Amino acid sequence: MRLFRSFQQCAKSRSFATTTTTLSAGNNTALSATSLQSELPGTAPPHRSYIFLHTSQPPSEYPAKISTPVQRALLLKAAKWGGSVNFSWSKESPVIAARPPGEEKLQEYYMTAFSSARGCLEVPKVSLENVDEVEARLREHVEPATDASAQNDSSQDIHVYVCTHGARDCRCGDTGGAVVKAIRKELQKRRESNPADPSHRIKLAETGHVGGHKYAANVLVYPQGEWLGLVNPEDVPQVLDAILALPSRPLNANDAPLCPPHWRGRMDLSKEEQIELFRNASRS
Repeated sequence: MRLFRSFQQCAKSRSFATTTTTLSAGNNTALSATSLQSELPGTAPPHRSYIFLHTSQPPSEYPAKISTPVQRALLLKAAKWGGSVNFSWSKESPVIAARPPGEEKLQEYYMTAFSSARGCLEVPKVSLENVDEVEARLREHVEPATDASAQNDSSQDIHVYVCTHGARDCRCGDTGGAVVKAIRKELQKRRESNPADPSHRIKLAETGHVGGHKYAANVLVYPQGEWLGLVNPEDVPQVLDAILALPSRPLNANDAPLCPPHWRGRMDLSKEEQIELFRNASRS
């Protein structure tokens, strides 16, 4: 069964709605998959760089609105040139332990960032003390390399982020959580059956709020920069096959959309450019 759910349905399933509340059939029915899919292209927020600060707790434990001094300071600077800052968690990702309450200004983060110009950038420590230096590196990272020593990241890794920020919207927690479990299960199956399976390239993580709750599960694929929505557990094998068929680089305006039925958009393209790319690909 596909997990298209309205907020009212989701809340009711968690007993947030009272037993005396009655909803008409029309109000209690989620938007159809076809209607939601038609809205998807162009809904990825335009950005030149997406920046993840690694946390020691998963997004399922984040408060509804999460912000920290380091994140705010970095976002204030990065937003001026198209950078977006979020939080992420993975069992395998490096992380710096959380500071106790009252010491938030002393918190440090491991950071992973992506740009269409140079791919992946990792910084072992980001803090209020070095936020200016880190922002300068990020700003340089969104510009095309000018010499061989600063060429695109050559890693074959593909980073897949699923929004599981349930406190922000239960659809992300429910559907996003189910998709994460399905991806883990599928990756385990492939890797156990073939130790050399290309799925080893995929690094799975969970992320905080990305926008577009009604499109849950939202899946972000980097360094390619693809955003997918309306992904359900049964879609996972086909989505993973499509992801593994991608080139190991950021995609540009000439590359076809990944998984068209789920495609929300692409890094470094405006809303209008995303929609135009999708329309052109649909005609071909």
